[in-house]
Amino acid sequence: MPATSTHCPYCALQCAQTLHATPDAVAPVRVEARDFPTNRGGMCQKGWSSAEVLTASDRLTTPLVRRTGPGGEKGPLEPATWDEALDVIYTRLTGIQDLHGRDAVAVFGGGGLTNEKAYTLGKFARVVLGTPYIDYNGRFCMSSAAAGANRTLGIDRGLAFPLADLGGADAVLVVGSNPAATMPPLVQHLAGARERGGLVVIDPRASATARLTDGGGGIHLAAVPGSDLVVLLALTHVLIDEALVDANYVDTRTTGWDAVRASVARWWPERAEAVCGIPADTLRATARLLAAAAPVHGGRGAYVLTGRGLEQSTQGTDGVSAAINLAVALGLPGRPGSGYGPLTGQGNGQGGREHGLKSDQLPGYRVISDPAARAHVAAVWGVDPASLPGPGIPAVELLSRLGTPGGAKALLVHGANPAVSAPNVSAVRAALGRLDLLVVSDFVPSETAQLADVVLPVTQWAEEEGTMTTLEGRVVRRRKAIDPPAGARSELWVWAELAERFGHHLAVDAREVFDELARASAGGRADYSAITYDRLDAGESLFWPCSAAAPDGTPRMFLDTFATDDGRAHLVAVNHHGPADDVTAGTPVHLVTGRVLHHYQSGAQTRRVAELVEAAPGPVLEIHPVLADTHGVSEGDAVRVTSARGEMVATASVTDAIRPDTVFLPFHWAGDLSANLLTNDATDPVSGMPEFKVCAVRLERVRHLQEVLA
Repeated sequence: MPATSTHCPYCALQCAQTLHATPDAVAPVRVEARDFPTNRGGMCQKGWSSAEVLTASDRLTTPLVRRTGPGGEKGPLEPATWDEALDVIYTRLTGIQDLHGRDAVAVFGGGGLTNEKAYTLGKFARVVLGTPYIDYNGRFCMSSAAAGANRTLGIDRGLAFPLADLGGADAVLVVGSNPAATMPPLVQHLAGARERGGLVVIDPRASATARLTDGGGGIHLAAVPGSDLVVLLALTHVLIDEALVDANYVDTRTTGWDAVRASVARWWPERAEAVCGIPADTLRATARLLAAAAPVHGGRGAYVLTGRGLEQSTQGTDGVSAAINLAVALGLPGRPGSGYGPLTGQGNGQGGREHGLKSDQLPGYRVISDPAARAHVAAVWGVDPASLPGPGIPAVELLSRLGTPGGAKALLVHGANPAVSAPNVSAVRAALGRLDLLVVSDFVPSETAQLADVVLPVTQWAEEEGTMTTLEGRVVRRRKAIDPPAGARSELWVWAELAERFGHHLAVDAREVFDELARASAGGRADYSAITYDRLDAGESLFWPCSAAAPDGTPRMFLDTFATDDGRAHLVAVNHHGPADDVTAGTPVHLVTGRVLHHYQSGAQTRRVAELVEAAPGPVLEIHPVLADTHGVSEGDAVRVTSARGEMVATASVTDAIRPDTVFLPFHWAGDLSANLLTNDATDPVSGMPEFKVCAVRLERVRHLQEVLA
């Protein structure tokens, strides 16, 4: 059987796969794990079953158009030819722009798009449509981590080191992430720290990752939801108070330390305990454990890793800054065997923001308001820099303004499902309903596609060529193993066809697009200029920056200097203000949301795989026995969860693996089962990231779930 080397279509770990094409129409691909530095031959159940989505029973294979009746009423989606569907899109987009201006059209992308697609979609929005209004679902995932890294380290590459480096460390601090469920093959890289008793996990749940600290593996800090920042401030306070700071590193490699020192002075452990719920002695012991692992004190090394539990907050950027400050106090960033970094979630969340899907960026991680950046990219694109629009607005604001005066009247969605994945999702669904035109490109009829006026069937990962950028800044190849269904087309083809109708030319061949991307990125922070398909095919992967100055790539960053104007890390002093939607007498319980092992993001793919659905058929509410007893809730009961924004009902799972003041819901389900009916769309003022991870709710036992469903 023909074999094709590629990578998993799910998370940013990008586990290596070999796809074997088969003559079986029902199962045309057999998936085999392949050895690679990130996964070392392993995959999670999502990866093993990834080929099943290729033949989903409701796979989209023909364009669909919603007809309008004589009275303006919208009818059902009906099959159409490609020419008809594209003509409808072009005619209606130009009509909207003629009436309301070019800004009346918006674009929403996804972190699963290849680098080539992310790049082209950004170019399509700014050159063909001439709109500033483009953003993507990575705003929900990595924007706080990016903002924090950019303002302190001068650059955002996710991890600034190969993931395998974690294995040699004495200690690894994981803040707000549960990789044992979200990217299981990563856990093997934590084994060294765990064996040495140095794994520290900050999480209000005793998650699968937090439980790795059991039996002497390390320390689990079950902080009050929304108080991770306080824990980080207190740990830094202890390092200063007990003279455990790497003073030489701070003096020679940073600026702003005095302000940081002053800001953490108020967060002595006893005060922090009153806010975060972690005993003062445990905070001190944790700081000492991390210090002992740091090279300045003779340790093998330490790492600080952050995730969405810290970042998806109205103080998410400040939380990231506090994590960086802690790492800097220990002298970790840029030191071999140590470091700081966020764990990117989406498959190409990194590459998407590097090459143009964010509202304020151009390819190469250039700032769109920078005249030099505009001039460089415009030259590659063959347009006048003055013709490029300025910065747009972040995703939450973009979505909330749809169909309002001054907001976009048309939205093109590519590789995203905001009708499920956005916070306060009832408001987002209402906003989508206000549009004059909603166009969705997808390979299955996602919940957002079902609301669309035009649906375009596109290819999946095993049916296309491209590149992805992993959580460690490693660029890898995606390769075509099988032909797509006859009616499906690559988004590159879709955008080229639409561009032609607008009088523009866009490349369709992925290799040609990547070569152009490399030129557009040259000299930028995310410089891919020395990367080619031939080099990736010969050597599997390359780390950016990869340029004439660093032709072999840059596996480890910051060894000698940071990417700032003076080469120093610019530390930012921060403080804690707490969640925007904190508990009250009427909503006395913290709700935290997250992923479960068997599903991914909005569930549009994994909810179509039988074995994954069987393993996790619906959302389960984790609730502590004490809290359950207070509300008369038993295992398997139906519980109504209500926030200021909405309500939903879930099955109770009574467990002591969560704080007694907190409940947990996964967010992979749609409709009335969506956890995002409850979540808060308040955003971080720097990053624009919404506060997914904590809000206040009240609980009510209703009837047994079977009765509710009946």
